[in-house]
Amino acid sequence: MTMYFSASTNGFYSDLWKESYEKAGTWPADAVEISENWHEYLVRKQGGGKNVSANEYGQPVLSDQPPPTREELISQAEETRATLMASASEIIMPLEDASELDIATDEEAATLLRWKRYRVMLNRLDISAAASVEWPELPA
Repeated sequence: MTMYFSASTNGFYSDLWKESYEKAGTWPADAVEISENWHEYLVRKQGGGKNVSANEYGQPVLSDQPPPTREELISQAEETRATLMASASEIIMPLEDASELDIATDEEAATLLRWKRYRVMLNRLDISAAASVEWPELPA
């Protein structure tokens, strides 16, 4: 099997499918042959957090992933907060039930208070500076 790389699509192509690509008119004009070993190495490193991109000759090379943008950091922080809020709410619900039914033990009442405080602190977080969010400590 022969492998190819296209700088214009930043993709790999196998000669096993070349005829089908050509019939469909989708075989990239800039496809360059690369060794199977190089292809396997690039794919393995890509799975380990590297990017594959083309150098000035159209050959595939590895590069570091760019740092996340401010918007990406904020989005990640929002997702983290939503996940933590959902987890806290799952813990709080049965404790609230016990409290409302006036059957909560002293330990359940104390745990409920800790988790509600935690959820409030999560909600108050300013994640507009997502690179420096100080997440509240999980209740014991």
